[in-house]
Amino acid sequence: MPFSVAYCGPAPSPGDWRWNLDPALLVLAFVAMALILWRLRERNRTLALAALGVLIVVFISPLCAVSSALFSARTIHHVLLVAVAAPLIAWALPVDRMRLLSFATAVQAAVFWGWHAPAAYEAALSSDALYWVMQVTLLASAVWFWGAIRSASLPSAVGHLLVAMVAMGLLGALLTFADQAVYRPHLLTTQDWGFTPLEDQQAAGLIMWAPAAAVYLAAALWLLGRWMGPDSTVVRVDAEL
Repeated sequence: MPFSVAYCGPAPSPGDWRWNLDPALLVLAFVAMALILWRLRERNRTLALAALGVLIVVFISPLCAVSSALFSARTIHHVLLVAVAAPLIAWALPVDRMRLLSFATAVQAAVFWGWHAPAAYEAALSSDALYWVMQVTLLASAVWFWGAIRSASLPSAVGHLLVAMVAMGLLGALLTFADQAVYRPHLLTTQDWGFTPLEDQQAAGLIMWAPAAAVYLAAALWLLGRWMGPDSTVVRVDAEL
């Protein structure tokens, strides 16, 4: 028997595509959509609605339940939060030039690494309150980071994106090359899905190491191209977008 039950419910079996129909969460999603449609301008509205769509996939779609079974699914969940939803939210919000990019980069990395420490991860999956603390801090620190990128100079943004890429990739590499599974909540939940716990953990590491880190690399390369391109007089990210 699993020793804890995550917010998203007990681990499902393959084919059990269970949606999370938590009434409070559905009301919150509806209110967020109404506020977006009411308060934001067209471009910002599109970005915010896209971010809300990502959050619905993360918290309401069957991915929520599958992440109770597979650490690799939980990793996809977290990557969608910090590397997809967060930049969409950051670009939907007003620009704030006082963002402390170096500090934001360090905080985002510390929060992401901290919640993937086995003890912290286990605690978050044993308590609904801690689960939501984990989700909110992951998302908020990432929104801060991407907002700081948005308001930074192009050289600074490129450099800090590469730092974030290394932080993400290093954690992924550590998980990929670990010789034992370290996440106890998934020790009894992966076999039905055809994975040993170690294989599931290695898959999660590869997701962080390759596609997740590649998001930061792609953003850095795109900004580097703009910085060194024909219109090289533009030196701030928010002047580009």
